[in-house]
Parts: sequence; C-alpha cells; structure tokens
Amino acid sequence: MADEVKQGKKEDGKKVLPTVCKVILGLVFLALGAYLTLKWRVYLLALIKGCIGLFFFLVGVITLAIAKE
Repeated sequence: MADEVKQGKKEDGKKVLPTVCKVILGLVFLALGAYLTLKWRVYLLALIKGCIGLFFFLVGVITLAIAKE
C-alpha cells in the first residue's frame, strides 16, 4: 500500500508541470485577447456593424422557414 501511495505522488508530480504550463498559456492568451480587443476596438465595432445586416437576413430566413412548417 505504501508503494501505491508513492507511485500516486510521482504521477501527480508529472501532471503538475503540464497543467501549470497550460494555465500560464491560457492566461497569456486571455491577456493578449483583451489587449488586442482594446487596441483594435474601432475595427471590431466596424466588423460588428457590418455583420448586423447579415444577422437580420439570416433571422428572417429562419423565421420564414419556421412559419412554413
């Protein structure tokens, strides 16, 4: 039983480093995404405004498809 506990601790130690790397990488991506969203907010708003027409077009098509049934 003591051997099982020791092996369990060794396996946990092997899992810690990849988990920490994934968490750090995730935080880097979150920070980069927030920074770029703030930096390119003008372009982001233009993209959103450009997609509004297409969004309403698709909503209309879906509404007509539902009404047809």
